[in-house]
Amino acid sequence: MKIKSIIINIFIAVIAALVAVIAYAKIAGPVTEVITYREDRPTWFTNLPDDFEADKFDFTYAAEKTVHGVVHVKVTSMRRQPQFQQRRQDPLHEWFFGPRQEREPEPVTGFGSGVIISEDGYIVTNYHVIENATAVEVVLNDRRSYEASIVGSDPNSDIALLKVEAEGLRYIEFGDSDDLRLGQWVLAVGNPMNLTSTVTAGIVSARGRTVGIFSNRDMPIESFIQTDAAVNRGNSGGALVNLRGELVGIPTLIMSPTGAFAGNSFAVPVSIVKKVVDDIIEFGEVQRAVLGIRMQELSSDLAREKGIDRLEGVYVDSILVNSAAEEAGLKEGDVILRIDNVTVNSPSELQEQVARYRPNDKINILVNRNNRTQQITATLRNLEGHTEIVRPQEAYLGARFREVPRDIRRELNIRGGVQITDLGPGKFMEAGMRETFIITSINNRPVNSPADIREILDGHTGGVLVEGVYPDGTVAYYALGL
Repeated sequence: MKIKSIIINIFIAVIAALVAVIAYAKIAGPVTEVITYREDRPTWFTNLPDDFEADKFDFTYAAEKTVHGVVHVKVTSMRRQPQFQQRRQDPLHEWFFGPRQEREPEPVTGFGSGVIISEDGYIVTNYHVIENATAVEVVLNDRRSYEASIVGSDPNSDIALLKVEAEGLRYIEFGDSDDLRLGQWVLAVGNPMNLTSTVTAGIVSARGRTVGIFSNRDMPIESFIQTDAAVNRGNSGGALVNLRGELVGIPTLIMSPTGAFAGNSFAVPVSIVKKVVDDIIEFGEVQRAVLGIRMQELSSDLAREKGIDRLEGVYVDSILVNSAAEEAGLKEGDVILRIDNVTVNSPSELQEQVARYRPNDKINILVNRNNRTQQITATLRNLEGHTEIVRPQEAYLGARFREVPRDIRRELNIRGGVQITDLGPGKFMEAGMRETFIITSINNRPVNSPADIREILDGHTGGVLVEGVYPDGTVAYYALGL
């Protein structure tokens, strides 16, 4: 009996224990076991490839590679009046106070940045950095200083080319701005606020951006790379580089309500920069090719109105007479989809592609006409409608001209004249002329066309007296030596 009683008690105890364990499990829930691994485990990033490296965004290589290829550009210009100036003024003012007194020219110093692009001293910067410069000094990252000459400039793209007499300089190689992708990291290298050798980082925010900053130019080229890399006064003309340390753009401007960086900066893409530089070195000025169309973005409303089934490309509003587009057979209402296999979806993107070519170059254009694609080949022309390369006969003058419009002639009461539309380094700038000046005579001979200037100055040596008037009525005389 005792043994049987013991067995029964043990059985009851086991059953009670099992019931207690089950009840505890129900009340306390499952037990989580924490296991710690000592060895390193591979890490995977969501939506990134397995071979992605966590330290891929190290900027030190690009910064160290490029900082020595960016220079500090110091510019001296003269704030001056024409040599002999006669302003239409109140006769009573002249009677009581006498004629207006000329002020002495005042030197003004400006600062910017530049990019060394060759070991023998070619340097790219912005045109607005050296505009009206009488002297340019370039300071390297190692503090060596050189006097720089202005080889040439292109106001339409805001690019200028300098040259210093030096050898073995560390330079930045050209990259490919076409390869840039939205969100890609880039570095801005320059001298903001006179803080030399400054590197900032950001991403590509947009491409093919137009902001209208060059709208007063004859043929503005705007297709900016937009980034959020910090850029301030003094960065202009510096370098925008990729993480391989290759030049992909020239920081040119910011958009800000205060004048300080506000999250948006804009750079000229290197595809345009390289073309401008090559032209200046080879020909002395930029050989600008044009297609000869008026265009606009293809919006959904426009596509619906015109019955266009593809919402892509650039809509052709009209074709200019005697243009490359007219000769090639482009028509009003065509939608340009590609230029030489490069997709274009905005006027600025199309403009950027055409700006890479010279007059007489052929381009292949894919168009959507009546909702069918068609391939067209066009031979580009210059602004005058010619295919020949123009070698500047007045390069030493540093100016471009146009005939004066009739309404301006009537307002100023002049019969003819030639107006300066673009003014760069040369004899006219040295004499103190400014853009918009209207030349009415040279050495007392009337000037009615740019050809008259060539005829009068061709083979002339010695002194020259240039007479003219500014659009505000200011009459001016300039003396220059040839």
